[in-house]
Amino acid sequence: MPERITPLPPDRAALLAGAYDGAVAATRRRIWAGLAVLAVLTALAAQAAEVRPLVLAAHIGRFTDYIVQILPHLTLGNLRGDLAEWYWGWPKWLALLGETLLMAYLGTLLGAIAGFCLCFSAAANVTGSRTTCFLVRRGLEFCRTVPEIVFALLFVIAFGLGPMVGVLALAIHSTGALGKLFSEVVENIDLKPVESLTAAGAGRIETLRFAVLPQVLSNFVSYGLLRFEINVRGAGVMGFVGAGGIGQELLVAIRNFYYADVSAILVLIILTVMAIDLGTERLRHHLLGSLR
Repeated sequence: MPERITPLPPDRAALLAGAYDGAVAATRRRIWAGLAVLAVLTALAAQAAEVRPLVLAAHIGRFTDYIVQILPHLTLGNLRGDLAEWYWGWPKWLALLGETLLMAYLGTLLGAIAGFCLCFSAAANVTGSRTTCFLVRRGLEFCRTVPEIVFALLFVIAFGLGPMVGVLALAIHSTGALGKLFSEVVENIDLKPVESLTAAGAGRIETLRFAVLPQVLSNFVSYGLLRFEINVRGAGVMGFVGAGGIGQELLVAIRNFYYADVSAILVLIILTVMAIDLGTERLRHHLLGSLR
């Protein structure tokens, strides 16, 4: 026989129902107040940033007109010839694209190494000095706050034009970004292995090697590959300031109104980035599965 549920007394049930209705009403008021504050802040931000929807709607046609202008004229009857004309400079563009990929690779590699070396000093749970932790964190903030393009401009002035400028700019920015991400991963580790090795007399290097690194290595690899994807996109525009790569050829095409060349280079960059995203995504999943 199922147990019978004893109903609450009417006054007790009314009291609980009133408390529930009051809590629901208070939650709704907080939600509406939050939405009102968000709307006001959005309006103020739009006003300060001179966001004008009417002007955007009036001139959006210029943007679409440019897209139409850069699209190639392809016909089914002469598709092969039209494609050959469209990608007339593909050997040169592929070489520059390879240069861009190498810039992204070297910038990511150098940034990952520097971020790896600094992340343990920036993690509050394993660093031995609060002062060191504070200084390293501020240094990483500086590296990732200044845009890559600004670093590239500074290096162009110092070292001249060339891919090395892009590599250095990407490396510095990657150091700040990866150092921050790596340190957050370290701060979330289980400290019991660290305490055990420390109690056994292990030094700092041994503790990091055998207690910390096995817990964080998979996430380090994942973040490193993700940063490589980001740097491929960043390296694509480094040529705008003379740092080499496909971006420099894209800038030339834009400035000289070579509309077909602009679309050809853009499609080439987009397809490359898509391929890298898909490849690194599969590689990340494979490595995460094998390292855990």
